[in-house]
Amino acid sequence: MSEAASIYKVDKVLLVAIRDNITDTDIINLQEDLSERIVSEKARGVVIDIAALEIVDTFVGRILAQLSAISRLLAAETYIVGMRPAVAMTLVELGMDLPGSKTALSLSHALRALKAKGLA
Repeated sequence: MSEAASIYKVDKVLLVAIRDNITDTDIINLQEDLSERIVSEKARGVVIDIAALEIVDTFVGRILAQLSAISRLLAAETYIVGMRPAVAMTLVELGMDLPGSKTALSLSHALRALKAKGLA
């Protein structure tokens, strides 16, 4: 795992922090690392924090959608948190809606929702 993204475990949830200096190679490595950790840690939830991303392009948007899809296929519910208004507007303008993932205003909101479902 590069320094551009980190994965932390809290109970049955994996927290993924993506930093603004993430590269295309880092994102591809993150997909592999996250899928392996979901299985090895028996994670029931994944929270992806994108607060550090000021700008997204179609590649990053597509990777976020893929991370959510991978998590869902491995039986882990996914939340994306920390989305800036400009990022949300860009995703809408690009026609991307991140199917398979939910959004929450903050990490605490996402963890609360996962706990309410018995997934954290």
